[in-house]
Amino acid sequence: MVERFPISREGMNKLELELKNLRNVERVNVIKSIAEARAHGDLSENAEYHAAREKQGFIEAKIFELEDKISRAEIIDVAQVRGEEVKYGASIKLFDEDKGNEIIYKIVSEYEADVSKGLISITSPLAKALIGKKVNESLEFNTPKGMKYYQIMSVDYT
Repeated sequence: MVERFPISREGMNKLELELKNLRNVERVNVIKSIAEARAHGDLSENAEYHAAREKQGFIEAKIFELEDKISRAEIIDVAQVRGEEVKYGASIKLFDEDKGNEIIYKIVSEYEADVSKGLISITSPLAKALIGKKVNESLEFNTPKGMKYYQIMSVDYT
């Protein structure tokens, strides 16, 4: 069975754009580089040829990886998601009971995650701890620095 994962339309567009670039630009450029290196003669000691072949392998592996991701992705329209329960696409305002401050995180796919922007992966331990919880619920979360205690202040899907 294929393991599907949620992703936003924007996240899917980024994956598709990256795949298109690899297929139509990077692949073409590396093929040209290989042809130029071949023209220089003896391939056994041709560093340019070996570097281009290595780059080609990397590009082909990345293309395969992106094709796999795209085939398993399930686009979720967060604007259609409703409810008080934390799910994919939710923006959650948390009260950090230890520090006494509020933090806002949005649960996104692992391919869209960027903690510095408050975007956490649905596969992250914190997101897993939040999924299914509701406003005013508290949760304990184990971090490398010890236990953290949060209270869910709000759940929003806009």
